[in-house]
Amino acid sequence: MRNKFTVFGASLGAALAIFIAGALFWGGFNKALEYTNTMEFCISCHSMKDNPYAEYQHTAHYSNRTGVRVACSNCHVPQELGPKLYRKLQASREVWHWMLGTIDTPEKFDAKRLQLAANEWNRMKKTNSRECRTCHDDLAMDQDAQTRLAWRRHSQLRETGETCIDCHQGLAHRLPDGWEDTYDEIYDRYAD
Repeated sequence: MRNKFTVFGASLGAALAIFIAGALFWGGFNKALEYTNTMEFCISCHSMKDNPYAEYQHTAHYSNRTGVRVACSNCHVPQELGPKLYRKLQASREVWHWMLGTIDTPEKFDAKRLQLAANEWNRMKKTNSRECRTCHDDLAMDQDAQTRLAWRRHSQLRETGETCIDCHQGLAHRLPDGWEDTYDEIYDRYAD
């Protein structure tokens, strides 16, 4: 009689098949996550290409002296797997609204601009501007390259509890009408 080799109760062939299927699934899943973080994917629908992307092309995040170009996902999607998956689940609601045509014209986009911006500002506020801090480290900032006011404000960040988005609203996209409201009013108006 031959002894069968088993792994967790499954034959070696079955265990190998499960491993290969798992690796293929994980590889495909990871590839899909990577693709949905590309600029090509982000601007594949015209409402994103014609509105936020068109604005973004006139900012320092798109063209600057260092040649570093930021993709949509750098600001809108966390790098860590858990938060990234959570954000992708949230984005499924955005896909639903894309299918409904909620912001498929410049007029509809502008009508929703304040709410869309506030949603992003709120998300960034709740995460201490985590995505900003992936590239920008307040401890590494060069005092001589900043205005006196900017240096003072950046130096006080840890003490005041403020975060990047508290001062840098509208950095990559046109500010919506009504943005002059205080952050707290906008935060309260559009809080999840």
